[in-house]
Parts: sequence; C-alpha cells; structure tokens
Amino acid sequence: MAEIQVQPAVQAAAGKKRKALKWNRIYRNWQLYLLISPVIAYYILFQYVPMYGIQIAFKDFIATKGIWGSPWVGFDHFERFFHSYFFWRLMKNTLGIGLYSLAVGFPIPILLALLMNEVRAEKFKKFVQTVTYAPHFLSTVVVVGMMMIFLSPRYGMVNHAIQLFGGQPINFMTEPAWFKSLYVLSDVWQTMGWSSIIYLAALAGIDNQLHEAARVDGATRLQRIWHINIPGIMPTIVILLILNIGSIMGVGFEKVLLMQNNLNLESSDIIATYVYRSGIQNAEYSFSAAIGLFNSVINFVLLVVVNQISRRISETSLW
Repeated sequence: MAEIQVQPAVQAAAGKKRKALKWNRIYRNWQLYLLISPVIAYYILFQYVPMYGIQIAFKDFIATKGIWGSPWVGFDHFERFFHSYFFWRLMKNTLGIGLYSLAVGFPIPILLALLMNEVRAEKFKKFVQTVTYAPHFLSTVVVVGMMMIFLSPRYGMVNHAIQLFGGQPINFMTEPAWFKSLYVLSDVWQTMGWSSIIYLAALAGIDNQLHEAARVDGATRLQRIWHINIPGIMPTIVILLILNIGSIMGVGFEKVLLMQNNLNLESSDIIATYVYRSGIQNAEYSFSAAIGLFNSVINFVLLVVVNQISRRISETSLW
C-alpha cells in the first residue's frame, strides 16, 4: 500500500519539475517569444477567430437575426451545390488549373535554382536573379494588363509575330482552350525567380567538401548536381511539394477573375469565382460559405493524405 501511495506523489513531483523547467525555458527566451507574438496574434485574429462564422454554412443566414439567430438547415446548401449544373465544371476547372500549375510551376524554380547555383560569374548571376525576381513585385492587375496588351489580336506583338510567319491572329484572352495555359505560364514567369530563393538557400547549406571529393573522383558537373545537389535539397523539395498539393484547390481568385470573360467562362469558372458570384453578387451568404468550406476541407484532406504518404516513403513530413 505504501508503494502505491508513493507512486502518485513521485509522478506529481516529476510533473511539477517539468512545468517549472518549461516556464524557465520560456523566461530565458522571452525575447524570441516577444518577437513571434505579432505573427501569432495575426493568425489568431485573422485565421482562427473568423472560423466562428463557418456555422452559417449550415444555416439559412439572415442578417437581421445574426449568426446565432438564423435557422439551421444542416447540409442543404452542400446538397444544392453537389446537385447544381455547375458542380462538375467547377471541379474540373479548379483541379485542372491546380494540377497544371503544380506540374509546370513546381519543378521550374528547382531547375532555375540548380542552374543559378552553377553560375560562377557573379555579375551575370546577380543580373539573372534581378530579372527573375522582379516580376514577383508586379501586382496581379499589372500582369493581366500586360497579357492583354501583348496578346491583343490587333496590336499585340505575339499576334504580329504569328502573322509575320503567315498565321492568323488569335484572340487568346477569349479562347477557352488557351485560358489554362495563359494562367499557368504567366504565373510561372511571375513567381519562378522568387520561389527559387528557398532552393538556393538550401543549396548554399550543402557541404562543399562533398563537391571537392566528387571532383577528385572524376565526377562531371551533371553527376555532382544529380548525386549531391538534388539529394541535398530533397527534404526542402518534399516539404514544399506537400504544401503545394495541400493548396491545389486554392487557385488564385484575383487573377482568374481579371482574366475571366463571358467567352472563356467554360474554362475559367472555378470554385473561388463561383463563391464570389454567389456570395457577393447574389448575396447568398450561407450557400457561398458552404462552397468555400467544402473547398477548404478538400485541401485539408489532400494535405493530410500527402503528408502521411511522404512520411512513410521518405521520412520527411510536416508533422
């Protein structure tokens, strides 16, 4: 009996000791916690507090009655969306653009970083970095405006080049078949330089002695890239791939909306623009909230599944 009574006392003492050590560690590093506190406050205020409004997806929201006072309708809004005429078109376009962006936009920054890492002329390297980083700082409105000017069927330089070689001008911005390619390729042009920074940082952390040993053994530059650089940045690639797949349904709303018109709606209508039309233009707040929640749940499920697969295959994961 005495041993049974001593055991909880020992465990309680050990728990108090761990708690004291935890608070001592926080106290010693209070500057770091103070530094990160604005970021934590931002996410709490703008990411978690608004989740209170998710419940309107399950209600028939009436502004005068408020969120709590509005009547519950359960999954009616979800069923309405699943049985709507636009459901499969929205899913096809959203997934199509997301997968296209992942297939083209994800490997190009890696390739760009590997190429820039091999450049030894510092002035040329800085010039390339400046040229590739600059588009990131252009607003989406400016990028779409540039596309409209360059791709204009009457005055655009692209159509002038097509006509120069005997072709007929193409109205790229109104052709449904061209929408996804224009969206993805312009996005790659705008983001590839900025996205390559993290890979360049990972490459900078690779031990140079590995390259020196490989040179002594007669390895070519391509062999060193394949057997040293790529394995060295593979954990970074895997983490970013997981994050990209986790947001595959989160296609950029602003750019799609700016590029969208009645003629290319067949290819440009995605979940985000449909939520905008339903919620803002038609004031169907509960219905649009249900669609947005469905989209977020799909992204969350993809993130969890891909993370689990990555952890089992490569032992690299977010958690």
